[in-house]
Amino acid sequence: MKHRVTAFSKLIVLLVLTALAAPMPAFAHAGPEGFADLAAKLLPAVVNISTSQTISDKDEDGMDGLPPDLQLPPGSPFEDFFKDFMQKHGQEMPRHRKATALGSGFIIDATGYIVTNNHVIDGADSINVILQDDTNLTATVVGRDKKTDIALLKVTPKKPLTAVTFGDSDKIRVGDWILAIGNPYGLGGTVTAGIISARARDIQSGPYDEFLQTDAPINRGNSGGPMFDMDGNVVGINTAIFSPSGGSIGIGFAIPSVLAKNIVDQLKASGHIRRGWLGVHIQNVTQDIADGLGMPAAKGALVSSVNTDGPAAKAGILPGDVITSFDGKDVPDMHRLPLMVAETDVDKDTSVVVFRKGQSVTLRVKVGEMKGKDAAAEEDGDEAAPQDKTPSAEKVDDLGLSVAPLTDALRTRYGIKKTVTGLVVITVTPDGVAADQGLATGDVISEASQKEVKSAKDLADGAKAAKKDGKPLLLLINRKDELQFVAVSFPKKKEGK
Repeated sequence: MKHRVTAFSKLIVLLVLTALAAPMPAFAHAGPEGFADLAAKLLPAVVNISTSQTISDKDEDGMDGLPPDLQLPPGSPFEDFFKDFMQKHGQEMPRHRKATALGSGFIIDATGYIVTNNHVIDGADSINVILQDDTNLTATVVGRDKKTDIALLKVTPKKPLTAVTFGDSDKIRVGDWILAIGNPYGLGGTVTAGIISARARDIQSGPYDEFLQTDAPINRGNSGGPMFDMDGNVVGINTAIFSPSGGSIGIGFAIPSVLAKNIVDQLKASGHIRRGWLGVHIQNVTQDIADGLGMPAAKGALVSSVNTDGPAAKAGILPGDVITSFDGKDVPDMHRLPLMVAETDVDKDTSVVVFRKGQSVTLRVKVGEMKGKDAAAEEDGDEAAPQDKTPSAEKVDDLGLSVAPLTDALRTRYGIKKTVTGLVVITVTPDGVAADQGLATGDVISEASQKEVKSAKDLADGAKAAKKDGKPLLLLINRKDELQFVAVSFPKKKEGK
């Protein structure tokens, strides 16, 4: 009996030890006990920004001094009459008034460099920076970048200021704690806390949207203020909110520090921005387009056209190529590529991987510098073309449309340049597959399955081949001088019982 008890005791000990040796379940880290110490450290580096600008009544009402319901066309003979009438009846004709705006910013250099949003100081006649101790300093604009909504200011303090540094927004994760400090509604330094709700948000505010989303309360006046991680580094610039009411509903957006730091460094060094440029027009790769190109997955940026003599053209990138990698980094979708190129050093020799006709091709490209829009290309002469009869349009039944070769009369009718080649769409059957993909009268079909089309037969043959293979037909369309690819899918045949 004693032997049995001993054996049983050993078994119990073994089980306990085994349990202790087993991996413990992972638990999420508890939230911070408080933010007081961190806030006390960071508040002196956050500033309130007050701007003023002169606004004429014409800017708001449309014509100097006249109420909105008495607007007249510029140069109207009654304009002076109404002005005289109002003045005779003791009504002033104010022409200009001062408007003020409030925002936030943060100090990145003890000598007085301050980061904020461009929209906070845009159009300002004067900019005042108010420190935490109520010191009021006049600021000048070092540089600004409208595309990312970032501005850099400079003040001249009597003593060194408290500054903060940029952190790495690429390392912050959804669910991480953050602290936002700003000047909501002009109340002064206000601290709010929350988490990162999402990353890489595109809110259609500009070409380089990659916003961090947070549930930390952000309101009017917080624009330009910093978003901090728990180490006190700036990981974002609070820029926008989504709100039907105008107040915080827990959806705020911040420019990530990785993007902001590059912009700020350039503004500080030279006062302006140099961005990389590839010289392509791109569109998203849908599943239908991927199927039409024979791609294993819908990813990358589809090149719809290439700028003549641009870096891409010199590197051999062609319309119809899908850029899947740039400078050694995957291109997940069309939206990501412009930012990747813009952040690349001008004149850098880099690799570009494209998917072309079923295989990956690696090219070398020397990144150019983005300039203002190229001078408008010479337009075709406006001399009226002879109004001859429209050539007989030929039907392409598989697509549900009819097309015709381009003539001077059709170019004039649809505003098509002489340099455009292909077949112009004359009619579209409302319930056809072409209509389902948005093809319209006046569109010019230049390619089908990446082959030039010169006749309705070329187009019909391409449609029949794609339909037979069970793949979408990839068309290159010129619409109002903009090239884009459209994948037309055909309904699958119903199998017999």
